[in-house]
Amino acid sequence: MDTLSRMRCFLKVVDSGGFSAAARDLGRSKALVSKYVGELEDELGARLLNRTTRQISLTEVGQAFYKEASDILTRIDDLKASVQNTHQAARGTLRISAPRSMGDDFLNPAIVAFLQREPEISVDLRLEDRFVDLVEEGFDAAIRVTELTDSSLIARKLSDLRTVVCASPEAVERFGEPRVPQDLSERPCIIDNNYRFRNNWQFETDGVRSSVSVKGRVEVNSAQAARLAAIAGLGFLRTPYPFVHRDIREGRLVEVLAGTQPPGQAIHVVYPHRRHLSGKVRAFVDFLGEWFSDMRRRGEIC
Repeated sequence: MDTLSRMRCFLKVVDSGGFSAAARDLGRSKALVSKYVGELEDELGARLLNRTTRQISLTEVGQAFYKEASDILTRIDDLKASVQNTHQAARGTLRISAPRSMGDDFLNPAIVAFLQREPEISVDLRLEDRFVDLVEEGFDAAIRVTELTDSSLIARKLSDLRTVVCASPEAVERFGEPRVPQDLSERPCIIDNNYRFRNNWQFETDGVRSSVSVKGRVEVNSAQAARLAAIAGLGFLRTPYPFVHRDIREGRLVEVLAGTQPPGQAIHVVYPHRRHLSGKVRAFVDFLGEWFSDMRRRGEIC
């Protein structure tokens, strides 16, 4: 047993008026409590208690020690409570990393809603298309659209992410609707080079995967710019469904080649493996779970 624990045992003996009562309060044997107090006296090199068969009393040194020990342990308990309250409460600055395209299209509204719900949390959101090292760079959490391989992180799946090929009704009429993925190689396509395969689009038909090489006048690194180019009729676009769901619903874009997309990736929120999860991270992770659940219910994501 460490010194602080022995001090607590000593205080309990004094406050309880004896070893038997202290043992009952602590849920330990009388012999063990007596042993701990004896070890404390040996450590200090001074007798703290006068013992008789019927009662105990503090020595002069014990009286002084009791007062100081009480003050020390009270301050320690107050400090522990303060740290726990700060850690467990939803407050402080939350550093988040996310892909730029997700932030521009539908993560930003979630962050605003989160800040409205949690007035004691500040957010430092970094939108960049790279994998940050959460621990090394001091991030609390990250949003990732990928297959996760880093076992040092804890991940919560927020949603599947379906990919669609779409174009404006005018583009479909002008260039012709593709009937099979290979038809896209003969039609203008809009390339968002944020994505891994860029101008080699992946498809799956009857369980067989294929790759189609595409080209076009527009190549950008912004999902929003690619979406606007598609609405303007400049070609066919392959993009995650959430980025264009309103345009498809309202007729600005139409989906083509439905059912040929390979299984989509998933959106995860990840955070470092920590024994004690802070209140601000827990609040953020729980909020995102609710937010994406609402998006699925509204048909904005799948």
